[in-house]
Amino acid sequence: MTQQLPFPLVEEPEADVREAARILFAGEVEFLKGVVAMDGLPPDDRAEVCFAGRSNVGKSSLINALTGRKALARASNTPGRTQEINYFTLGAERYLVDLPGYGFANAPLPVVEKWQALLKNYLAGRASLRRAFVLIDFRHGVKAADEEIMKLLDRSAVTFQVVLTKADKVKDKDSEKVLAQVRAAIAKHPAAYPEMVLTSSEKGDGIATLRAIIAGLD
Repeated sequence: MTQQLPFPLVEEPEADVREAARILFAGEVEFLKGVVAMDGLPPDDRAEVCFAGRSNVGKSSLINALTGRKALARASNTPGRTQEINYFTLGAERYLVDLPGYGFANAPLPVVEKWQALLKNYLAGRASLRRAFVLIDFRHGVKAADEEIMKLLDRSAVTFQVVLTKADKVKDKDSEKVLAQVRAAIAKHPAAYPEMVLTSSEKGDGIATLRAIIAGLD
């Protein structure tokens, strides 16, 4: 039933695709640098994907789960703490990019404005960016701050795919209601990719699927 609705959940990858993606992420993954200005970006000589999400949506946990490293991306309990664009190398041909958390930023307004400007410039001007993954907390659905980042991605003509996080925290009886709310929200955005990914970093749900998606973006 779910697969026939708009913005269905991505089906699990075939075994060979899943294994190839597992091998990619089990290989060399390293923190490259934190960027605070556009001139600090590494050369756009390889495909990259970025992860965007509200503060405390579970972005660091998801990146750690994808790479199988417990502390590759540093999680913070302080919303808005990460104010850099953090670059990670995935093998020799890809970058994983962790964008600053948005919403509820515990930071002075000038700092917030500076990193919002950096985010806009990055999204608008990064030719090697293949896809943005917008993380939505499955317990709460799409919030106003999520709408803002999706509008920015629309304006920047960057394809984004919604990744629902913390799926293990939502009871089955509540999940369809949240999915309906998310589907209705993202249907308004022309840059939205037509499938969603449901994940749990804690339980490992959806991790292999998301790895396969990233591995397939050249």
